[in-house]
Amino acid sequence: MMTAENQKKFDEKTKRMRDALSLKEPDRVPIEITGGQFMVNYAGFTMADVVTDTSMEKIKYAIKKYLTDFDPDVMTDTSQYYFGEGPGFKLQGSMKMLVSGVNEEVGPDSIQQHIEYCTLMDDEFDEFFNNRLAWQLNKQLPRMFKIMEPFKDFKISPGFRNVSELADIFGRPDFRETMEIFWKMADFYKEYRAKSAAVNREIMELGYPSFSGGGSAVPFDKWSDEYRGTILSLTDIYDYEEEVMRYCEEYQEYQLDVIRKMNRDGSKNGKYVSFMLHKGVDGFMNGEQYRKFYWTHLKEQMEAISECGMIPVLFCEGKYNTRLDFLAEAPKGSYMYFETVDMAQAKKKLGGKICIGGNFPTALLTYGTKEKVVDECKRILDICAPGGGYIFKCSAVLGSCKTENVEAMFQTVKDYGKYR
Repeated sequence: MMTAENQKKFDEKTKRMRDALSLKEPDRVPIEITGGQFMVNYAGFTMADVVTDTSMEKIKYAIKKYLTDFDPDVMTDTSQYYFGEGPGFKLQGSMKMLVSGVNEEVGPDSIQQHIEYCTLMDDEFDEFFNNRLAWQLNKQLPRMFKIMEPFKDFKISPGFRNVSELADIFGRPDFRETMEIFWKMADFYKEYRAKSAAVNREIMELGYPSFSGGGSAVPFDKWSDEYRGTILSLTDIYDYEEEVMRYCEEYQEYQLDVIRKMNRDGSKNGKYVSFMLHKGVDGFMNGEQYRKFYWTHLKEQMEAISECGMIPVLFCEGKYNTRLDFLAEAPKGSYMYFETVDMAQAKKKLGGKICIGGNFPTALLTYGTKEKVVDECKRILDICAPGGGYIFKCSAVLGSCKTENVEAMFQTVKDYGKYR
């Protein structure tokens, strides 16, 4: 149960965030900065420590210490960086996501590393579109997870007549071993999800609201991230335009259905539906291509999210200066935060319609001085705070930052970011 004192703090932080998201001026600029790797190191742990600790006591301590000492306006939960999930990763044998404590390649104190490579080859498009399940079982999943190796040659013959044929296949030693691993994974993740939910409840009861309501993805990002990789997805819009659009329309229909079911009972009104925009960056496509392959689908999903009472939230990764005119077409009340953009132009083109944030360089917290941190905070606040509709965020999650710089950032925003 939340104490009366913590409930008061929770309500104040919620109102501060809601005011900014509603394009108003709150009492001060809200701070939406989750703890990242910084809070892990600040608590005296490595990433391997908190990834492999299945009790989740270490990450709970780290989150509580970060929230108590720095007091942001949103909670940090256990969903970041696969905290406590190490044994699950070891069981599945992921070859696309490497985590500390499981994979030696990333060392003991690194955030997770996504390894990008093509899982859909040029000569597999027909099978991909016409027999997706077989392609996934025989090709994609074995390319991504060691646990799926036995499925490379899994096939049901055209003359299939009896489940005894399947018994012969699944009775093989390699399939028996795989099934046993799946059972272990199922047991592990059932317990993991319960522990994670309990820790998150305990953290929220400290008086920190969460606005997380779900996630979504632009079809072209899925095409690039999961199937073709960055370089091939770029050439695909020239060499395989028909196939790219066929997949994008197919995935768009699926994702719109997911969105329309997210908030049927209204319990997620005002919650976020978040997008990580990987391939919308300046220079990846020209304006015409961006509208055709990317923006049209993103805008349609954002409109569907708004219609169901939730808030579309975009993390605009990379440079986004040439995309601001497109973003201005988004539904009113959307929220966008940036890694790299001209914030004066973002405020000019989006202000009064869309809440903005981000663009404070996290590298400055690692390599800069306290004085430079304070100066940059004030510069961004001077540009973005007037009139409201602004939330202070960094350009990326907190990494191996200097404690004194993080302290200076929080204190400057709290003091200099007051409206009244």
